[in-house]
Amino acid sequence: MPNARSHAGLAGSLVLAVVLWGASNAGTKFLLGYWPPILTGAMRFLAAGALLHVGLRWAGRMRPQREFEASARRDLWLRSGLVLALYIVLFQWAVRRIPVSHVALYLGAAPVWAALWEQGLRFDRVALGRYFAALVALSGVILLFLPALNVEDASWPGEVAAFCSGWVWTWYGRECGKLGTKLTGAEITAHTMWRAGLWLMVPGLWELRSASLPLSGSLLLVQSYCVVGGGVVAYWLWNHGLRCWPTSRVYLFNNLIPISTMTWAHLTLGEPITPTFGVAMVLIIVGVTIGQGMQRGQPGENSPDEEARARNP
Repeated sequence: MPNARSHAGLAGSLVLAVVLWGASNAGTKFLLGYWPPILTGAMRFLAAGALLHVGLRWAGRMRPQREFEASARRDLWLRSGLVLALYIVLFQWAVRRIPVSHVALYLGAAPVWAALWEQGLRFDRVALGRYFAALVALSGVILLFLPALNVEDASWPGEVAAFCSGWVWTWYGRECGKLGTKLTGAEITAHTMWRAGLWLMVPGLWELRSASLPLSGSLLLVQSYCVVGGGVVAYWLWNHGLRCWPTSRVYLFNNLIPISTMTWAHLTLGEPITPTFGVAMVLIIVGVTIGQGMQRGQPGENSPDEEARARNP
């Protein structure tokens, strides 16, 4: 069936995005051992946005910005662009302070937060099931967080930043989903990235007052991958998914990001896989699975914008 093939292809593209992000997350951890965090993110998004613009214009798939609705231009600056900038500040700072696999695990709980955000305050069977799923996922988050309180040079600020980045990542997904009724996934990615890069550039340049920016072949190679693989390709695939599916359904694939990141970080950076991390990962994935496994298609399940996308993919 064409529809089934289309959904299978979309799922495969989201899995590829997750694999690319896992490698990019490990690469970011490597870069942040040498470069300041905000400036690193600013350079990545400015370069990725510029490359995507060039590619889309060459392919004839980028409309002139003047053709966008005024509300879309405003939302690209004040919603998706600003939210993505806030996310990358929290993410980069957390990655610098704690193992990158831990940060990815906090992000893995995002599907639960997305589902709760979509349904609002309700007390039907589906809602209660999702509340239970949130508690299971939250228990994994707490288990991951507790060891940070027992270390002399406490890493708890990094754990808090990673937890908050999961919520902001959910927020970013919802903003992209709303823009998906006006722009294509590629347009959202291109226009959001360079705007986020500009939002980040001023505080990023301020970092150079107390930090250096050494350049070497290995650092430039890793940053190039983060720009192309973890930036252009992965975000394009992800935003296309958000345009076609409800936010919570796309974010189901978030539970693969910790596994991908953990694997890349273990193989390339030598990060250990601790028993605590393993148990926390199981709890979060179980919570995500329960939350996403609740009945779909119930009244109130999708927002009006998402229902419009479902009718006109």
